[in-house]
Amino acid sequence: MNIYESLSFPGFVLNEQIARQVFEILPESGPLVMIMDTEGNSWPSNSDDFAKLNISESFFKRICAKIDDGAEPVVAQTDDCSVVGAQLSTDRSKCGYAIIVLPQYSPESTLANIDLIEMLLNQLGLIAALIEKNNLCFEVQMKHYHACAQSEIASN
Repeated sequence: MNIYESLSFPGFVLNEQIARQVFEILPESGPLVMIMDTEGNSWPSNSDDFAKLNISESFFKRICAKIDDGAEPVVAQTDDCSVVGAQLSTDRSKCGYAIIVLPQYSPESTLANIDLIEMLLNQLGLIAALIEKNNLCFEVQMKHYHACAQSEIASN
């Protein structure tokens, strides 16, 4: 996907904003998070750490397919990592997917902490909704300023 196609895809900018806000607050030794859109673009919280895990793109696509089929959250295991994924959406937009990778987690430890993991996934959805609402308010404000400027020009 080239840059112009990316910028014209409605969820692209929102996903970029979500990633920036979420990744800024993640602890260094905490879980790895990846935001994926429905077009195949992804935003990993730490590219180097993701590369070291050597998890294939097809593995993530299978998780997204399971989410699309209605399974949520999807819990999977690859090597010594647990991976949990869920849909990332707001009232107005289907942003894509939130993927949490837990290195050195067994399936048992992941299931023992699934409530906390689901809470994190829900918080990602809340952050997405707040960012989207902020964007809409900004858009309305800009339209209002534009209308005021136009009426000011017309009156002169």
